[in-house]
Formats: sequence, C-alpha cells, structure tokens
Amino acid sequence: MSTGRDGTNTPEGKRHVIHSAVWTGTWVAERLGVELAGQKADDELRGLLGLALRRNPRRAHLLVSNVLGKHVPQSPAVVRRSGYELGCRVRALLGEAEARRAVVLGYAETATGLGHCVADGLAHAPYLHSTRRPVPGVRPAGGFEESHSHHTSHLLLPEDPELLARPGPLVLVDDEFSTGNTVLNTVRTLHERYARERYVIVALVDMRSEQDRGRLAEFAAEIGARVDLVTLAAGTVRLPDGVLEKGQALVAAHETPPPDRTGDPRAVRRVDLGWPAGVPDGGRHGFTPAHRARLEAALPAMAARLAAALGVADAPADPHADTPPAAPAPGASAPEASGAPAPGAPVPEASGAPAAGASVPEASGAPAAGASVPEAAGAPAPGAPVPAPGAPARGASAPGASAPEASDAAAPEAPGAPVSEASGASTPGAPAAGAPAPAASGAPAPGAPAPIASAPEAPGASAPGGRRARVLVLGCEELMYAPLALAAVLEERAPGVDVRFSTTTRSPVLAVDDPGYAIRTRLVFPAHDDPADGPGDRYAYNVCDVAGGVGFDAVAVVVDSAADTPALHAPDGLLAQLAAHVPRVVLATVPSYVPAPEGVPMPPAPLPEPLRGPAFSSYAPDEVGWLLQDFSDVELEAPTEEREEAVQSGGAHYAESLPVEYQPSDDYQKLFRSALDTSAARIARAVGTVTETVLAERSPRPVLVSLARAGTPVGVLMRRWALHRHGLDVPHYAVSIVRGRGIDTNALRWLRAHHDPADVVFVDGWTGKGAITRELADALRDFPDFHPEIAVLADPGSCVRTYGTREDFLIPSACLNSTVSGLISRTVLRADLVGPGDYHGAKFYRELAGADVSGDFLDTVSDRFDEVAPAVDAGVKELLAADRAPTWEGWAAVERISEEYGIHDVNLVKPGVGETTRVLLRRVPWKVLARRGAGPDLDHVRLLAEQRGVPVEEVDGLPYTCVGLIHPKYTRGATGADGRAVTAP
Repeated sequence: MSTGRDGTNTPEGKRHVIHSAVWTGTWVAERLGVELAGQKADDELRGLLGLALRRNPRRAHLLVSNVLGKHVPQSPAVVRRSGYELGCRVRALLGEAEARRAVVLGYAETATGLGHCVADGLAHAPYLHSTRRPVPGVRPAGGFEESHSHHTSHLLLPEDPELLARPGPLVLVDDEFSTGNTVLNTVRTLHERYARERYVIVALVDMRSEQDRGRLAEFAAEIGARVDLVTLAAGTVRLPDGVLEKGQALVAAHETPPPDRTGDPRAVRRVDLGWPAGVPDGGRHGFTPAHRARLEAALPAMAARLAAALGVADAPADPHADTPPAAPAPGASAPEASGAPAPGAPVPEASGAPAAGASVPEASGAPAAGASVPEAAGAPAPGAPVPAPGAPARGASAPGASAPEASDAAAPEAPGAPVSEASGASTPGAPAAGAPAPAASGAPAPGAPAPIASAPEAPGASAPGGRRARVLVLGCEELMYAPLALAAVLEERAPGVDVRFSTTTRSPVLAVDDPGYAIRTRLVFPAHDDPADGPGDRYAYNVCDVAGGVGFDAVAVVVDSAADTPALHAPDGLLAQLAAHVPRVVLATVPSYVPAPEGVPMPPAPLPEPLRGPAFSSYAPDEVGWLLQDFSDVELEAPTEEREEAVQSGGAHYAESLPVEYQPSDDYQKLFRSALDTSAARIARAVGTVTETVLAERSPRPVLVSLARAGTPVGVLMRRWALHRHGLDVPHYAVSIVRGRGIDTNALRWLRAHHDPADVVFVDGWTGKGAITRELADALRDFPDFHPEIAVLADPGSCVRTYGTREDFLIPSACLNSTVSGLISRTVLRADLVGPGDYHGAKFYRELAGADVSGDFLDTVSDRFDEVAPAVDAGVKELLAADRAPTWEGWAAVERISEEYGIHDVNLVKPGVGETTRVLLRRVPWKVLARRGAGPDLDHVRLLAEQRGVPVEEVDGLPYTCVGLIHPKYTRGATGADGRAVTAP
C-alpha cells in the first residue's frame, strides 16, 4: 500500500488525485501569460483548477474547477467530498452549539450543489440558495448583485420568511473567492435587514489579491461583525497587462460554430424516479435537515430505477480500477467531536470555540490579514475520507473517522475583530471505470410534453473496443444537488462503471479541443426553463468525444418539472443534442417544489406506507406495520447520565435521544428465560382476556394500533389470539406517542385514510400511573373520531376499562429493550429529523440479531393459548359484567410517594414492575421500593439494582409490587443513597 496525497491508504500506484499529463490551464497560460500561484504549492491549485476563456466584458479568463461538477464531469464522490469537507471544517470552527444555529446560503447557479454539501457537513443547518428564476406567488426576502457574472441579479425566495432572520451564524458558499465583491454585496444587503454577529465565507479556492484581502477585513470592522473564511486552497491569479483585450482576441480567433449534428429526442427514454412527495428539488425555497433525511431514505430506490434505465444495475466492480474516495450521504453529519454531547442532550459551547473578536482556528493555510491564526485541532485533513452514501447518515460518524474539534483559541472580546481566514489544500480523486449491464425499459411519466420512445440497447457489459463504459449524470443549471446525490448512489451501486457528474450552465465558454485546455467540447441549445432574463443559449461542456479520447456511453439528464418543457424536447434542444453524440440518453424529471401562496396552506403530502420486517424489525411482515421513519443510520444514543442531566435540566426532551442499548449478562438472560417459562400461561390468559374484551365491546373487526414500543409485542399477541381463536386476520400497526408532545398525528392521518377510526383500538403493555393514558386522551381531542381509551395487558394503576389483568406481575417483555421488541428502539421525535409531514422515527438494531428473543417470547406465549382458553372464556364473562371504572389508584399512590420521599415530581416516580425495570435500564435510578414479601417477580429487578448500586427498600402498603424512583435533581456526579456513584449497567 502507498499513501495518496489526500492522506488515505490506497492500492499501490493509485492515488486519489487528478491524473493528467498536461495541466488543463496550459493552453491559456502559454497564450495569455496567466499564472496560478498557490500559497503552498502551485500543483495543489492546478489539481483543483484549470483555465478557459469566455466572452465576458469584465473578465476574459475563467477558473474551471475540477471538483465542482459544473463544467468538468467528475466522480460524484469527489464532488460531494469537497463540499462536505468544507462543512466539517466550518462545524469545527464554529463549535457544536453555534453550528446548530447556523444557516447556509449558496450562490446560484454554480454553487447550489456545493452549498448543499457544505450544509451536509454542518449536519443540522437549513440550506437556502439564491436563484435567478422568479416564482409567482413567492415574495423575495432579499437579493444581491454579482457584478462579474453574465446574469447579475440574484433572488432569495425562502418558504420560511424567518429563515434568514435566525440569530446564528450565516454561512455563505461560493465556488471561488476571486475579488470578494459578490460576498460583500450579499453581506451588506442582508446585514442591513438581518443583522448578525458572525459570517463564515466558504469557497473551494481563495484567489483574491492582497488588496482584496484587506478590503474584506475592513468591511468586517465596518459592519461590526466577525467574518471568517474557509477554503480548500488559496493562491492568486497573476494577470499580465492587456489580458482582457488579448483574451477577447483569442476567443474571436478560435471560436467556431457549434456542430450541427442533432439526434432524435424521441429516442430518449424517460425514467420515473419515484421522487418522495413534499421533498423540495433543491434549496431554492429552503432545504431543512428533515428534508435531507427524507431524501436520503428515498435515494437507494431512486438510484436503482435510474441504474436499471441506464443499464448499469448490478454492474460488476473491476478490481483493478481506481476507487474514488468515499462521499457523504445527503443527510450525513460531520463526525462528532470527541466528548461532544449526544443528540438531544444540551449542547455546551465547544471548548475553545472563538467568539466575535478573537483570532480563530484555521483549517490550514493562509493566515488572516493581521491576525494570528492557530491550527484547528482535530479538523479533517484535506482529502480525508468522509461517510459514504448508505453508510453513516444523519448525525452518524464514519467508522474510525477522526472528529473535528475546536482548538483552545483565546476567547474574543467584541464584534468587529479582524477577519480570519482558513484554507487548506485538498487534491481531488480520480474515479473508477467499468461496464454497464443491459437496461430495463422505462415508462413515460404522466403529462410529459412529448412522448419518448424506447432507446437503443445499452452498450452491454463493456463499451466498444472492450473498454469500460462511461456514464454521465447531467443536472440542469441550478438543479445540482438532486442529480449529484443520485449520481453518488449510482456510483456506489455500480462500482465497475466510470460514473461522472456535471450540469448544464448559462455561462458561455470557448471550447478548444486540446489536452491543455479545461473545456474541450461544448453543446449549445436554447434555454428550456422560461428564465427571467429571457430566451438565450445554454451549454453543456465536455460531454462529446474529444480527439484521442472517448465520450460517454450513456447520459442521464435530470431536470426539474419547470424545465421539462417543449424546448427541452425540440429538434435543437438539449435532448436532441445529446442523442446525436451519446448512444443512450435517459431523462428523469424531479417535481419542482413551489411553496403555497401566502395565506394558502399547502395540502398535506401523501404519507409513506408502513415499514415492515425484515427490512425494519425482526417481526414477520404480517405481524405489524410500523408507521415510523427508519433512523437506523443516525447516531442517537447517549450515555445514561448525560441524558438524565439533559432531561432534568430542561436542555433536552427524553425523546430526542436514545439510551445505549443494555446488553444483559448471562445471569440476567437466565432470569428472563426463567420468568418467561413461569409466566407464559399467565400472560397468555391476559392476552386472551383483553382481546376477547375488545372483540366484545369495541369492534368485531378491530384495527390494533400499538403504542411503540412496549405495546407492540402485546399487539402482536392480540393479533395472534384473534387469528387462532376466531380466524380473524386483524390489521396491526405501531405508532409513536411521546409524553408531553402527544401522538404522531401523521400516523393518525394515515390510519384515517386507510381504516375506519371507529375500529381503531390503541394498545399498550401496561399502565403505571396512567400518564400515557392521559396523554392519548389529550392528543385525540383534535381527532374525535378515534376512541381515546387504551387497551392494556396489565392495569395495576386502575387507569383503563379494557385490560387483561390488574395484577402487577412480571411481563417478561419489560425485562429487555429492543431484543424482545423486534429489535426496534424507543421512538424519537427531534425537530431536525422529523418535519411537519413526517412520522416520528426509530432505529432497527440489526446488529443485535444474535441476541434477539422477540420471536421466542411471542411463540412461548402463543403456545399456551389452547391451555388457557377455558379460563379466558370464564374470566371474560365475569369481567364484562363487572364494574371496571378506573379509580386512578396508581396516580394517587404516585403523588403520595413523590411527597413522602421529597421528590416533588411525579414524572420521577415510576410504579409497577415494568416501569421500574425501565428506570433501571434507561434512567439514573435512586431507589427501588418493593412490596414487602414480593417474590420471584422481582428477581430481575434485584439483580439490576445490585449491578447499578441502587438500594431496594421493602415497604408496607404499596399498591404495586415495586416502584422505581429516578434520581431527583440529577446532575453529573450525583450518587446513590449508598454513597456510590450511580452508573449505567
């Protein structure tokens, strides 16, 4: 193995760098005398940039990025890694707390995708990009001018009018920082309306002159705000006198008419991606972390459809091909800093994080003008690997990844400090190559402007001449992130294919077919998205064959629906141009997201179907459908003590994070098995009793809806009883309910759309003091067509009318966590993960399959159904005739205990065997109160209490078998009653 220039280990002789015998700026440099000079090494800049010429009255030369994915088709992994790495650096610079308050703003059209990737690296930041496309009914929240551009006006059209008014840092992202004029115009305009204390400017390269560097520092002092700069590399462009005139003369001398070859747009195949409803096509109106999570969940299926249409599904990997460096998933967060609080916990300011006025941590490279800039400790090195698509996701860290961590810089005094600038070189990687397989057919989407016939067959396992096939995913102007995300997953899905990504552009650039020039070929076609600046030409670069090289074997064109117009399908349109040069072209249209006009509510988006095993949970697919989101790839677990401190201090809600899954000892597992064997018949009788009561009183064909997760095993058993005794195939779902925040109303919407609410019966495992019973009743006040009462297996608190027993005995499913509940976590409700149209979430712990006893628990109880059937029949007759009105005895007992023990908070008193077990497994316990003489039902409680150093106090007159007391007023370092530190099991 050798070490590549990005610091990663790669096969011998293979580096993640741009391989080229000739720098792609040589042609311009030799003819105009233009030079790139880097602050570290010139070849670092040359790896990132080439040079071209364009018709522009202000600037003749064009810096052409090799890692942006605009003019130069590039590995999507390389493109995404460049932006993600910058986001990680910004996160390390700001510190975790400030990063959570940040808003990211990208520049149209070139940096729309880059800005998205930076927001991914920041993890929790909403994203907005400027646009040159006005949207009727959407009021601009601002705008600015880009003086050197061919189309200067930018609009800001956020759906949320308060997005730019948020008080945290504003992170502005552009592809290059050349003069600073665009940034100055933006910040000046926004600061007048939405003043803030801190701005972070992000770009791939910083190419300002010394004079321009001083202007930015002066501007920061003028507005009284701190301005930081983070880039991958820094340098300058040295321009000789008269370069503008010489450049224009060169353009005139070498410009040739575009090729008149056109293909048949009817040969283009359309593919329906199945874009998730309600997810914006990009950041034109804002893109939230919840949108990011939903897009990530949908990407694998969409990429599979695209791969099939392109003929690259299941393409084999070539073991000799270069492998591009890993790219982040769309919702992937930056690696957590060492010791950083877990999601849901209160987030302290990062150690040493700078405030306004201080010298700031630098990623690496150029120091600020007049400022001392220390190195950022733990910041990702240029080119360091980041999470791959489909691996760690929202909030997750890549296995083995180093965590960015702020350095111990001195704290600043006030706003208006000198600008600090962080830059470091990163050398991009070369993609792999390979061969596609034959394609599947695609159906035209409804409402297409023109029919698209089937295309010629795909090139097969290898392209002509035995070489590996090349596939391009081509975005459309501002639409960069969606096609980039698709291309990244496609690249991962077909590792033996050379997958590249780029987009069309409105920027006119001279094409010269020379290896030393960045733009070898160009296609010219009319605008097809009704632009604000009127009709005109648009361009796609480096798509066609070049001298001594090859073009692409297949192209996937990804446009939004506003750009899927007759002009796109016209004889001189983009599709016809591509069809003339590429053997296989497919078209994927993403629905354009348009916010509802002001005052008009958006119709609710269709909700996804329930998740089912084995893809989600170890239960059989017919046993339960989960009306949840899958957060399996999100890092949500936090140490028990950290969660307790956060919850009790008011810094976080218990549903915003998860406890670390308790792994039972051998002794504890034996207790579970013994308890299950002992109590199986008693549980089976309670299951039969509650099910028969439901069938008799609530509905002859009920729809069981378990409250995840304790209710889910009970719901499965009730469903089994109805099928076993009555042949009823009863629907069963699991939904989330969160104390203090209510039930998942989107799950209720789905249930209402698919079932009669009168038939819905909510199911839970047991009652303690009745908090969830009250929570459900309160939550359903706005849904009066649903019956608010819960059916439970055990009701020791006397809180409901429909139950299997009122005894407080050991239900073995309470002894364990996910390993007895289908490997599903407790549910999660967090604003950055769950949007207004989303289900609550949960994790599927697939890695615990070896310890899973969910099926054993269900089967052991079900096997006793016939044995207990006579007792159930007799007991139900008595029960239906009895007075079962709730007495709320449990609530009164909890209030009494809370006062007697000086806790003064009923939420810290957890009555019953099941709730006490939860306290010992998930919370910081203080004491356990046990009914004097309680027998084997408490064996597992005593064992857990011993493991955690928690006293078990026997008391008289306790209405429950036991009560668990959470440590009151818990802070880090609190000790149990015996004087020992309370620790997680």
